[in-house]
Amino acid sequence: MSVLLLALPAVVHAALARDDAVPTIVLWDTAEDAPTRRITERSDDPALPDRIIEDVRAPYLAVYAPQRPNGTALLVTPGGGYARVVLDKEGTALVPAFVDAAGITLFVLRYRLPDRTHAEGADAPLADAQRAMRLIRAHASDYGIDPARVGVMGFSAGGHVAARLATTPDAVYAATDAADTQSFRPDFALLVYPVISMHAPVAHAGSRARVLTAGDTPEAIALDRYSPDLHVDSRTPPLFLLHAQDDDVVPVGNALAMHAAALRAGVPTSLHVFPHGGHGFGTRGATGALARWPQLAIDWIQEQTRHHD
Repeated sequence: MSVLLLALPAVVHAALARDDAVPTIVLWDTAEDAPTRRITERSDDPALPDRIIEDVRAPYLAVYAPQRPNGTALLVTPGGGYARVVLDKEGTALVPAFVDAAGITLFVLRYRLPDRTHAEGADAPLADAQRAMRLIRAHASDYGIDPARVGVMGFSAGGHVAARLATTPDAVYAATDAADTQSFRPDFALLVYPVISMHAPVAHAGSRARVLTAGDTPEAIALDRYSPDLHVDSRTPPLFLLHAQDDDVVPVGNALAMHAAALRAGVPTSLHVFPHGGHGFGTRGATGALARWPQLAIDWIQEQTRHHD
């Protein structure tokens, strides 16, 4: 660990994050959220933590670095229905497969939620994701990462953040330093039971409501603006889509809409729909054939990055 800390860029907190005792990278040094940010443990089982973080005002990355980095990195945007961000089910639970076994460096984002109090309003999560991707690339050498092998993996509402990152060509915040000269386009994107469309009947009601109330854009325009499937084009990176057919929270139609858009645009896309699994299965709740999805994802990532080896 001491070697890693010596290599960390200047924007990293001097102290380790208390929420998971790993190195962290703050996105911007100007924001403060100590009075509001709170972390809550929802699990009674110490072996299966299930923490959430709420009221993030100073977004940051938690860094999970393998002993032997393979050169690939993932920006991870967990879910939480745009009401919170989960820290374990779609964060720390990924470490055994993706970090320890596969050698991928994970940067798990604690992003701001859509809120009128943020300068970016409904675009605050996207602004954080764009800035995070740029910081990862700006400091790639500190972590043994190839800046051309940086993808994003998002879950549920975090899948919406990841999908918007992959389909939005322009920055939604003003540049602040040299890191913002880096590209924020992910080299590939994995969307796991993602929120995609803001249109009925497949829209996730909670995410839709929070996005629409966080900005001043007329609803008819906002529904299209915040539906990433309507913005897929030839610039969209390769996609990996994973969903359960019986998801009763975020309908599988979201992943199918993204897949159809990718087909129309000629974007290489891998679609995996399993009959059972519900919503929010992550790695812990996946059983049967679905439990093998992390290996499917890792194999797919290796295919995307092979030409950079």
